[in-house]
Amino acid sequence: MLIFAPKELHPGENRTPLVPDTVAKLVKRGAEIAVEDGLGLASGHADAAYAAAGATVTPDRAGLLGKADMVLRLRKPPIDEIALLKRDAVHVSFLDPFNEHALVDAMVSAGVTGISMEMIPRTTLAQKMDALSSQANLAGYVAVIIGADRLNKVFPMMMTPAGTIAPSRVFIIGVGVAGLQAIATARRLGARVEAFDTRPVVEEQVLSLGAKFVKVDLGETGQTKDGYAKELTPEQQAKQREAMAKVCAQADLVITTAQLFGRKAPVIVTKEMVASMKTGSVIVDLAAESGGNVEGTVLDQEVVVNGVRLVGLGNLPGRVCANASQMYSVNLGSLVEHYWDKDTKAFKLNIEDDILKGCVITHGGELCNETIKGIRAKA
Repeated sequence: MLIFAPKELHPGENRTPLVPDTVAKLVKRGAEIAVEDGLGLASGHADAAYAAAGATVTPDRAGLLGKADMVLRLRKPPIDEIALLKRDAVHVSFLDPFNEHALVDAMVSAGVTGISMEMIPRTTLAQKMDALSSQANLAGYVAVIIGADRLNKVFPMMMTPAGTIAPSRVFIIGVGVAGLQAIATARRLGARVEAFDTRPVVEEQVLSLGAKFVKVDLGETGQTKDGYAKELTPEQQAKQREAMAKVCAQADLVITTAQLFGRKAPVIVTKEMVASMKTGSVIVDLAAESGGNVEGTVLDQEVVVNGVRLVGLGNLPGRVCANASQMYSVNLGSLVEHYWDKDTKAFKLNIEDDILKGCVITHGGELCNETIKGIRAKA
């Protein structure tokens, strides 16, 4: 089975889908691996390392896209490259199938099996394949580092001959994977950390990391079967903002991580809340790429509003591309290895399998994912 990993074309993307360690593991299982030349240069992996791991390094991107039985990427592919894929090829990457209808339709027309990495179920069995979590973990870390850099004060308390410096106050909104890593990182740097989430069940995790959990009585909230926060009612959102405004006003750094799976991110920090914050304080909006949690956030920019810096930089995992590539490559490699047939030396596709049932979007010239089909039916 021929597996091909092409270079990422998205501007500024330094992550790579496959690193040499993963290549070596798949080659050992009998896979034939080809990578586009320069695939890993931005993340620190030379072509020679891929060749040493057993891959063929080639400049023939179009030719390999047409020959490959499986294509492994990170970002969603350019729509014009779908027609280059051979029928029944398996294409694996982030696809954003909730919004990329034209891309999904192109895969259906081309007879390509499209596997969407953001649709991997959050189960124990699929944990090593969970690319959303691996990348969110790094995003939470980077958000704190960026926030610390933009602040005009230090994080930890310091006892000096010139007096005592109080610790910075950090407020994390949203305690998923990114939020938990942000809490842990800010605490390691010595900040006083508070956190809020609509799911009361995460309070214990927040406390275990040495942070304070901000309690707001929102009534019935909870989470989905995959662990995502449920969307709040307008009344609940108003109550949440009122409580958070008080904490934001005291914070030096606010990090927002709230996202709704497959939908636009909710606005949880209003312009009024921004205006109430201290001059020199910073907000890092981790949801900038999906619409933003903060009124005034501009994607891929930093703007100052009423003395508060709003950081809306996208692709935070890409800022630590060496680790992000390593983790994503493990996610992809784990997916391939889990379904690898040692006798045929090929990826064995069973769309009735629980994991694949969740993440296979197109197969056999049809849209086969029930979640995406349901969304299309309601549109």
